[in-house]
Amino acid sequence: MRKLPPLGMLRVFEAAARRLSFKDAADELNVTPTAVSHQIKQLEELLESKLFERGTRKVQLTASGHLLFPGIRDGLDSFERTIDTLRRSHGSRVATLSSTVAFMARRLAPRAGSFRDAYPGWTLRLDATNKVVDLDTEADAAIRYGSGCYPGLIVEPLFQDRFAPVCTPGLAAAAKANLLDATLVHFDWGPAARDDERTPTWRRWIQQAGITDVDPEEGLSFTDEIHAVQATVAGQGVGLLSLTLVADELASGVLVQPFELSLESYRFDLVYSSRAADCPATALLRDWVQEQFGK
Repeated sequence: MRKLPPLGMLRVFEAAARRLSFKDAADELNVTPTAVSHQIKQLEELLESKLFERGTRKVQLTASGHLLFPGIRDGLDSFERTIDTLRRSHGSRVATLSSTVAFMARRLAPRAGSFRDAYPGWTLRLDATNKVVDLDTEADAAIRYGSGCYPGLIVEPLFQDRFAPVCTPGLAAAAKANLLDATLVHFDWGPAARDDERTPTWRRWIQQAGITDVDPEEGLSFTDEIHAVQATVAGQGVGLLSLTLVADELASGVLVQPFELSLESYRFDLVYSSRAADCPATALLRDWVQEQFGK
């Protein structure tokens, strides 16, 4: 049998230690500061150790308090994640899939209806964000774009992305004859990605193509990948774009690929937490994503 202090005391201690204020902890827990102080005093008596140095407005953790805090915080965080996973698996029939904004707009959103066709009793919630979401609390699964290395998560590879020059059919012949006269459409990856050898840029493509008379920096530059695609579809120039994101336009002939050379870039992977692997929502998303993109 575990010999632990009451969970209520530990919750009060964690809130006070995190906020370093009995008053702020009381506000968070919807109790009085006196109640917080009383609970802390009882905990100190149980542990036979002083946990806080009391001040007029703030409190500070003692050495014992610093030792206790990480374990209690991490334990409560684990409780919260587990309970949230349980609620999502047995509560409302909602499956949440996260992905980058560009992949969501170009590939997932046009296929969303097929999820409802396959699983009519479920609601598909698509979370478009370029941030890395917590797959224990914020989503049931995610399609991530990167190196494929996601420690602590289950990873199911989908496909490798490639980039190549694409344009409208009316610009293709002129671009292929003399790229010097074409307007280059760029997606600006930002400074963090520019030195990565997997980042597809016009400079890299021009170097591999052996072209020497084209300035790889000129043209139109967009900080949003979707806008670069839209400008290219509108005939504003030749875009070095993800062949994944413009697959439908290439298939329909709205865009063409005037040059065979393409650059290998990052991977698309389906990832999810091992804790959620057996949850119904995650299982449905895994089957649906593999059906749509696994081939």
